[in-house]
Amino acid sequence: MRIIGIRSIPVAVPFNTDEKWAYGSRRGLVSVLIEIDTDEGITGLGEAPAYPSAEIVLAVLRSVERFAIGEDPFRTERIAKLIDIVGTWHHVGTTSPAMAAIDMACWDIVGKACDQPLVNLLGGPLREEVEYLHYVPQGTPEWMREQASRGAAAGFESFYVKVGDADQATDVERVAAIRDGLGAGPSLRIDANESWSPAAALRALRALEPYDIEFAEQPVSGRNLPEMARLRARAGVPLLADEASRTRYDQLNVIRQGAADAISVDNMLDGSLLNMKRSAGICEAAGLPVVKQSLGELGVATYAAAHLIAATPGFRCANQSYGRLLADDVVEGGPLPYPGGRLRVPDRPGIGVLLDRDRLARYAELYQVAGHEYGYADPADGTPEAPNR
Repeated sequence: MRIIGIRSIPVAVPFNTDEKWAYGSRRGLVSVLIEIDTDEGITGLGEAPAYPSAEIVLAVLRSVERFAIGEDPFRTERIAKLIDIVGTWHHVGTTSPAMAAIDMACWDIVGKACDQPLVNLLGGPLREEVEYLHYVPQGTPEWMREQASRGAAAGFESFYVKVGDADQATDVERVAAIRDGLGAGPSLRIDANESWSPAAALRALRALEPYDIEFAEQPVSGRNLPEMARLRARAGVPLLADEASRTRYDQLNVIRQGAADAISVDNMLDGSLLNMKRSAGICEAAGLPVVKQSLGELGVATYAAAHLIAATPGFRCANQSYGRLLADDVVEGGPLPYPGGRLRVPDRPGIGVLLDRDRLARYAELYQVAGHEYGYADPADGTPEAPNR
């Protein structure tokens, strides 16, 4: 079997409620969907979040597609090495979601060719369902309390809220309201997206400690691991590395520095599903749990990662997904179902999803008309450094 072509289409899918974080907001997700065609008539689906933009993802796809076309899609490691070495991406020091999308589509082809769901090809299921966080959007404390209560009533057991976009008192008030809405049982995770200085982070985490925080995700810069390690030693809240742990090489450094209690991993940021499995293995050897982070993914990428998570030890905590924020999706059936806060791993061959062509066309048109409106927007006050107090 040989790859004979790669087709790509960028889409913009709105959120039900705007996502707000320390440095801005966004109204929805922009992703690039790809289809890889083979000479045996099997087509594989892949997805690349528009990180840092759809234009850049499309440019990377055009740059690296020559290393996939003509290759056997079963040889995912060879294709990755061709891109990395011959394509000289190892000199760049990072990867692109474009590479992860090609890898994902190849795995979809492999699963379809073998008539097996990916989970069976990636180690076999350790779990039938994957747990995800319920994202609590920003708003008044009273409104956030209500949103958290609704999530708990829907069966979610783990919750996630952005902090660092306001003063410490407001952050504490919001977190206190969410904890009040949840009660003592569910876990609650906060994410400051590197917005705090070390001193501000220490003050904030000590103030938030009474609210039983599961993890504080990347409270300070991920580029200063010794400072993260010092914060971890002094704060009473466990730290989750995210911006500090984009690739398996970064994760190894986090572990060496003792800078986190848990680590985010992501096939999108490290180029392939197997690289995410390697990341989980590194962390398992260090005794640290892992969680799947999300740049913002639609159904294709969410389900692809769910297969890997279900087949890999170490994913003991809830994972990130933007599914509950999305007003729609491009896969058949629309928005993904999360009964009880969990996503069931598909049992159909490959990733196990089909594109809804009408939805795909609708959101492709939306991207062409107003795609720039659905990426990250600047803060209203125009001062992105302000939260780092």
